[in-house]
Amino acid sequence: MSLRAANLERLAGGQFDVLVVGGGINGAVSAAALASRGARVALVDRGDFAGVTSQESSNLVWGGFKYLENYEVRLVRNLCRSRNRLIRAYPANIREIRFLAALDRNAPYKPWFATAGALTYWLIGSGVLDPPRHLSRRRIAHEEPVVETRSLRGGIEYSDAYLIDNDSRFVFGFVRSAIESGAAVANYVALDGAERADKRWRAQLRDNVTGEELHCVSRVLVNATGPFVDALNAEQGIETNHQLVLSKGIHLVVPSIGRHDRVLAFFDDTRRLFYVIPMGPRSVIGTTDERVTDPDAPVEPEDRAFLLDQINARLRLDTPLTTADIISERCGVRPLVVERARGAPDDADWTALSRRHAIESDRARAHVTILGGKLTDCLNVGREVAEHVQRAGVKLRRDRGDWFGEPPGEDRSEFYRQARLMDLYAGPGRHESVADRLWRRYGQRAFAMLESIRDEPSLGEEVIDGTEYLRCELDEAASSEMVTKLEDFLRRRTKIDMVLRREELLASGRLKEACQILFGPHADATRAEYFESAEPGTR
Repeated sequence: MSLRAANLERLAGGQFDVLVVGGGINGAVSAAALASRGARVALVDRGDFAGVTSQESSNLVWGGFKYLENYEVRLVRNLCRSRNRLIRAYPANIREIRFLAALDRNAPYKPWFATAGALTYWLIGSGVLDPPRHLSRRRIAHEEPVVETRSLRGGIEYSDAYLIDNDSRFVFGFVRSAIESGAAVANYVALDGAERADKRWRAQLRDNVTGEELHCVSRVLVNATGPFVDALNAEQGIETNHQLVLSKGIHLVVPSIGRHDRVLAFFDDTRRLFYVIPMGPRSVIGTTDERVTDPDAPVEPEDRAFLLDQINARLRLDTPLTTADIISERCGVRPLVVERARGAPDDADWTALSRRHAIESDRARAHVTILGGKLTDCLNVGREVAEHVQRAGVKLRRDRGDWFGEPPGEDRSEFYRQARLMDLYAGPGRHESVADRLWRRYGQRAFAMLESIRDEPSLGEEVIDGTEYLRCELDEAASSEMVTKLEDFLRRRTKIDMVLRREELLASGRLKEACQILFGPHADATRAEYFESAEPGTR
C-alpha cells in the first residue's frame, strides 16, 4: 500500500483533534507543530502540497529590508529574528547570500541613504550576517560587469538568505515532519463541506484522484488555504477582523546571468524592486506587483514584456533577452492582510502592504484562520497556531522544537564519513557534491540512499543529465513523498521543470524510466497527461 493510500485509509472515518485545510507553508508548519506536541492531526490539500502560492516565491528567506521604507521596524525585527532562526536550524538548506542593489537615477534613494538603511537593517538583524558596504559605480562595473552602469549613481551590498533547492521542497519537509509525528496527511483531497455539531466539525472530503467521498470528525478546524482563506470562511459562515488583498507576482527563469553567488537588485520604472536570483544553472528575474482579485491569475504577455524590458535596460548583454530565452515561469499571488473595518486600500497605497500574518480564532466554533504571512515567518506561524488550538481546548505537550530543523550534527558527521568512503564527498569548500545534495534534501533518510548506491552504483546517476537529481531519489519520491502526478515530482519535489525546457524533457530518454519507477503501470498515461497540460513552470 502506498503512503498516500495508507493516509487516506486513516482519514476515512477518522477522529482528530485538528483538521488543517491547506498544505502550503502555513498549513504544513501548523500540522507539524501540532502533531509534534501530541495532537491527533489531519492535513489535506485539494491539490498537491505547496501547489499554489508556496511554490511561486522568490526562494528568498529575508527580513524585509524594503519594509523599512514604511517604518515597519517591529515587523522587520521579527522577520530578521525568524530568518536567523531558520539559518541556524537549516544550515544545509538555507544559506547567506549577498545582494548587490544597483541604484540608478530612477531609484527612490541616493546611495548614501540606502547605505544607511542597509546598516540599520544589519543592526536590526543583530549583525548575524556579513555587514553591508557602499559601492561606487566603478566598483560595481568591476565586480559585476553584466550590470549597465552608465546611469548608475552607485549602489550597496548587503546580506540576506535563500533556499538552495526550492520553496515547495522546503514546505514538503514540514509535511514529512507531520507524518513522522503521526499526522494523517493526503494531497489531492478536497474539503467539500464542514458542519459544526455536538462540539465537533464533521468534514466531507473527496479524493480528487478517484472521486471517492470520505468523512472525518475534528474538534478544531484550521483554515490555512492561503489566497482562498476568505472564500472558505464565507462558505463556513466564519467572520474575521482581517481580510486579504491579492497581489500577483511573476518570475521568469532564463539562462544564467552574472555571478552565481549573489542576487542583483534593481528598481524598475515604477520604483518597485525586482531581482536577478540564482537558481542552480539558471537565473530567476522578478518579481512584479499587480493587484488582482483572482487567486489563479495567469502570466499575461504584458507581464513578460514588462520584466524583459526592465532587465534589458539594466544589464549589459551581448543580445537582449527575449521571450525565446524564457525557460519557465513562476506566477503566484501574495495574500496581503488588511483590517476589514478599513476596507481594501485604494490603488494609491495598497502596494505598501507588507507580508505580515494574522491569526484569528472563533473560540465558540473552534475555528482558526491563518491570513497572509510568508515563508520566512513560518516557525512563528506554527507556534501561534498551536497556541490558538490549545485555547480551543486541545491539550498539547510542551513544544520541544523537534518539528523543524535538520538532524543533529553527529548524524551529519557520520553521513559525510560514509560518503567520503564512497568517494561522494570531496570536503568543505569544494563544488557541491552528491553527499551535500542528498543530506540537504533528505537528512537521515539519505543514509538509505548511500546504501542503495553501494549495492547498485547506477542509482547514483542523474535522472536527467544536468539536473543534479539522482535515480535513487526516484525510489524515495515513489515510496515516501506522495508523488501523485508527474508535475508533483518535476515541479515541487524537485525543480527539474524549472530549469529544463519542455523539449529537453521530451527528448530525455530517462524520463520514461523515471515515470515507470514513480507510477508503475500508469506511467505512460501520467507522462502523457503532464505533456498535454500547461507549459511546465506555469499554472
